[in-house]
Amino acid sequence: MLQERIEPAWIDAFEAMLRRCALQPGEVVAILGETQSRPVLVELAHLAAARLGARCFRLTLPSVFSGDAPVQRSTGASPAIQQLQPVITALAGSQLVIDCTAEGLMHAPELPAILKGDGQTQPRVVYVSDEHPEALMRLLPDDATEARVKAHVKRLRGAKRLRVTSAAGTDLTVDLTGAVLGGNWGSTTRPGTLTHWPGGMVLGFPAAGTVNGTLVLAEGDVNLTFKRYIERPITLRIESDTVTRIEGNGVDAELLRGHYAAWGEPRAYAVSHVGYGLNERARWDSMALYDKRDFNGTELRAFAGNFLYSTGANEVAGRHTRGHFDFPLRGCTVSLDDTVVIDAGKVVVE
Repeated sequence: MLQERIEPAWIDAFEAMLRRCALQPGEVVAILGETQSRPVLVELAHLAAARLGARCFRLTLPSVFSGDAPVQRSTGASPAIQQLQPVITALAGSQLVIDCTAEGLMHAPELPAILKGDGQTQPRVVYVSDEHPEALMRLLPDDATEARVKAHVKRLRGAKRLRVTSAAGTDLTVDLTGAVLGGNWGSTTRPGTLTHWPGGMVLGFPAAGTVNGTLVLAEGDVNLTFKRYIERPITLRIESDTVTRIEGNGVDAELLRGHYAAWGEPRAYAVSHVGYGLNERARWDSMALYDKRDFNGTELRAFAGNFLYSTGANEVAGRHTRGHFDFPLRGCTVSLDDTVVIDAGKVVVE
């Protein structure tokens, strides 16, 4: 296990990321944590922001636990704020929020009010994914990834349909009408926006009733919620956004069926978001090299050429649920209308 202590190289990495977010001397920076945050990330964020002359304060909230629900992982929706108005006000009045909560604010119900600002100031938010600092350092945002993601966001927003196929049997179609589409490259300079580090992907939140087909999780694909490589294939039949059948034998399929059913929420089976990875420095095999507690898995969402399918909450479709799964798939071909952008797991270079 890697040690979690302050290393000069890790402060440098945080400073480089904050420079890409255009942090200026004198700006007010809120560092948001919770009692289950990774302490070294909070410390590194504070040290790096202070190096750049920011005026920093920390908010550490009690982590929230549930005794009557299955284990929740990879939700992207930290429950720590609990609609506390003084917390929302403090974050909304900051110029930069460094989010070090365990799950992040991406799908948290308080995020829109925070991003709206306080009428005078509108913050930009950086979610530092709950990774070991070594991984964050390897996956610093860079010009090439930013340019690649921006180009693919433009292509995604110009398309009407996304189709995914694979030699394993995947054949999935997403009607992009009404979808909310965007991308993430690991930094942001624009007030009222959120980014997450590591970055390097494009994503879409489909409108209701727009996703149909078959998704095959083949050997070597990833169940990120379980932090587990798939060893035996699983076939998901998807009708009108919803996984209607989970087909397959072995422990991978049994774990998946059991965890979905444990929520007792039909919406847990519905699509949250779809997208594909564009980060050339992110690696599919990295999960094999970290202990589970060291690893959150954003790298596997971003590695170049993966197709990412996720189930769970989708605000665009008006669905809210506690269960969430992220499935990065290898070897898929992704087409936007009639143009192939990922060819058998390889990003097509224009």
